[in-house]
Amino acid sequence: MQQTSHPTLIDVARLAGVSRATVDRVVNRRPNVRAETVARVRAAMEALRYRPDPLAAGLARRERYRFCFLLPAGANAFMAELAGGIDAMADWLARSRASIDCRTVDVFDPRALAAAIDALERSYAGVAVVALDDPLVLAAIDRLVADGVPVVTLVSDVPASRRSHFVGVDNSAAGRTAARLVGRFLGGRTGSVGILVGSLSLRDHMERCFGFSQLLGRDFPGLTILPVAEMRDDPALAAAAVRRLAAEREDLSALYNAGAGNEGVAEALRAADPTGRLVFVGHELTPASRAELLAGRFDAVIAQNPGHELRSAARLLLADATGDAVIAEQERIRIDIFIRENLP
Repeated sequence: MQQTSHPTLIDVARLAGVSRATVDRVVNRRPNVRAETVARVRAAMEALRYRPDPLAAGLARRERYRFCFLLPAGANAFMAELAGGIDAMADWLARSRASIDCRTVDVFDPRALAAAIDALERSYAGVAVVALDDPLVLAAIDRLVADGVPVVTLVSDVPASRRSHFVGVDNSAAGRTAARLVGRFLGGRTGSVGILVGSLSLRDHMERCFGFSQLLGRDFPGLTILPVAEMRDDPALAAAAVRRLAAEREDLSALYNAGAGNEGVAEALRAADPTGRLVFVGHELTPASRAELLAGRFDAVIAQNPGHELRSAARLLLADATGDAVIAEQERIRIDIFIRENLP
């Protein structure tokens, strides 16, 4: 093989078939790289006669970083905002010598999500994934990290995995916030409260349900929490769940949707609750939820800023790739509460 006069980390990465971040980890003896990958990188270093030095590091830093965002397929409006926001970051990413490939997968299917993670090229400098908290997905994330590709979980976490960061709100706190709002809006009325989720295997939905049930049961004992209804963030399934609850429970006083599918909830409420008696609190300020707040069918929406989350995930992946410091306060995602009177 013809050798360059001054081989860089990128040269080593290309020969070893891994990302530049992986080579950097091996060179600097950082953890989370499997033994066979370390051996492959060291063999490439030896073949190229690569020796670490400040000049080589500087040359490597002028190379581009290619990331992948793995997002849910389907009609989830909030996730569509996330996907659309990637294009809006293109200029900023270019100035940081980076780009993002966006791929979609059915995140409610653990086998499909794990297979999609396993299929990602190991040449990526980092991956962000909206994750299902499932053993198959956890193992796939850990395999990707072991191959030297840093992983950031986005919106929904897998905390036991080897991911480096989670980007999203404190979902237990979001659920408690929803419960406080429901209890206050009901103003002392008693009755039952229905809860909808996309899936209890999505950790963000599960944590919201936990926080909601925890606070409502403690502070509003006159309210009965009904069994959780899973609807895969599908508006049609959400509408069917609301219709069923309204038909079966004459004492239904409130609904909380910890997932997506608010279009379906609104459709069912228009038919089942024309007087607006039911209190409703949901998540994410999408065009549909905005319209329902304005119409008075929704009482409040708890939101997270998709643009902030995208930029945060990209910054964290860049920091993992370059070794730069992370400013924790900058990456904290706050919980926003919107009612009709404070819509932006």
